[in-house]
Amino acid sequence: MTWIEWYNGLAKPSWTPAPGTIGMIWTILYPVIIVSFGFVFVQAIRRKLPWRATLPFAINLITNLLFTPIQFGLRNLPLAVADILLVWLTIIWCMIAVWPNYRWVALAQVPYLVWVSLATTLQISITRANS
Repeated sequence: MTWIEWYNGLAKPSWTPAPGTIGMIWTILYPVIIVSFGFVFVQAIRRKLPWRATLPFAINLITNLLFTPIQFGLRNLPLAVADILLVWLTIIWCMIAVWPNYRWVALAQVPYLVWVSLATTLQISITRANS
């Protein structure tokens, strides 16, 4: 069974966004993430930001990229919940880490945090409905 057949067969809440909407939202968010996260890493390289401030950004990138293989490759819903919770927590950590130096970077994460909050709630709902 393909990943889309598997996903379509899962019980989901009625408020689940359409796949096209999910894709469109990520199409908007990824450039914001690339620019703001890239800025943070460049500032650390330039020694204008301590390297420890980049840690939540690095963890966030890794956990964000791991979500799709966990969810659709392994088809492991509980592990996908753990992963998306880490994504959510590291967004908050990112915002806190850069707020004193680059408030615009922290504020740029607000749409990402809102979307991942919704996605986390959705993932928990799907996992509970299919356990």
